[in-house]
Amino acid sequence: MLSRYINTLMNKILRFFDLHQGEDRKEAVLENVVSNISFRGANAWILACAIVVASVGLNVNSTAVIIGAMLISPLMGPIVGAGFALGTFDFPLLKKSLKNLLIATLISLVVSYIYFLLSPFKEAQSELLARTSPNIYDVMIALFGGLVGVIAITRVDKGNPIPGVAIATALMPPLCTAGYGLAIGNLSYFAGALFLYIINCVFICIATFIIVKYLRYPKTHYIDKKREKRITQSITIITIILVLPSVYFAYNLLQEKKYTSKVNQFVQQELSNKGYTVIYEKLEMNSNPKKLELAFLSKKFSDKEVESLQRVMESFGITNTNLVIHQDSLDLKSSILSEIDRRTAAVSEKDLTIRALNNELAKYQLASPQLDRDIAVLFPELNSYSIGVQQHYAKADSVARIVAFIYATKTPLPLAQHEKLQQWLQNHFPKDSVAIISQ
Repeated sequence: MLSRYINTLMNKILRFFDLHQGEDRKEAVLENVVSNISFRGANAWILACAIVVASVGLNVNSTAVIIGAMLISPLMGPIVGAGFALGTFDFPLLKKSLKNLLIATLISLVVSYIYFLLSPFKEAQSELLARTSPNIYDVMIALFGGLVGVIAITRVDKGNPIPGVAIATALMPPLCTAGYGLAIGNLSYFAGALFLYIINCVFICIATFIIVKYLRYPKTHYIDKKREKRITQSITIITIILVLPSVYFAYNLLQEKKYTSKVNQFVQQELSNKGYTVIYEKLEMNSNPKKLELAFLSKKFSDKEVESLQRVMESFGITNTNLVIHQDSLDLKSSILSEIDRRTAAVSEKDLTIRALNNELAKYQLASPQLDRDIAVLFPELNSYSIGVQQHYAKADSVARIVAFIYATKTPLPLAQHEKLQQWLQNHFPKDSVAIISQ
């Protein structure tokens, strides 16, 4: 009785999660997938325009614009096509999908590269920086977002998931960021963004493969049985090559996330919470052993204190890591000093431009309350005056700077007062020629 009840309950649960309910005809789904693979004509134009929109959004740090670009991007087509090809052992479809994915990737990189090369704003915004270092969450988003996307594609009623999948999987921004890295010559940005893009592509493809296998899409058959066997073996090897490294990358990203979390916890609890102001922090994870570099505002650590902190690090689970504390001015190398300047002053290219414009403007702003008070005391005859800087073109190849002083009086100014005014202004502006004009 109990076993019957359990079986009934399990059947209800399985029916509740059964993906075959609401499934579209497999022929229709495959036809739809194949039609969205090619990047010719309208699709190529849509892709190029989407890349420009995404690049602008990343450039101006606009999340809304980036989301809009992701919604109109057709990049999902060949990735899903590759997943279907692997699941159905369709080698021609796989070649077509990979070829079009390569074309789409190259178009995206070229267009984004040209845009950022021509853009006057080269500063890396937060939306750009967020795409330069993939983590375990990106893997999870790509995998589960891909699962949702493929499930939606195989439904009779496609519903609303497709736009959400386009936003979540975020194929477009990493490609644009890779183009940005190429445009500014930063290979680290390029490599990180391209790695994120590849991760997204691979895990969406794996998600598609899983759903295709679960829904039991028919295997492609060939007339030549030997060729069919070779293709089946080749696609099996390709699938293994995709899956195994992906699992390895996902595991490494997970370990990296755990490690950085431990480091942040150590710095916060053992240093920041004890009143030590950290002005520089750099974590090198690619070296062996790893290296944590720190610099502080005023605290000087003895060798014993550094050794003690090293032991405390190990108690936090931070192993195979050297702690380096920069304390002397000579020890603070250029990279550290630049980081300190970035964090404390935060002087950007725009700030420098504004400062330069303000300095230039100040050259032409000669009037001041002090100047007005001095003229009122020394030259009470003046009813009004104007003062400004003029550029005097004496020759075709020379420009002189002249301070022009225009005044008005009820009666003509005596020659002695005029000469006194001339001399006083010349002393006030010793670096410039002074021209006095009476109205």
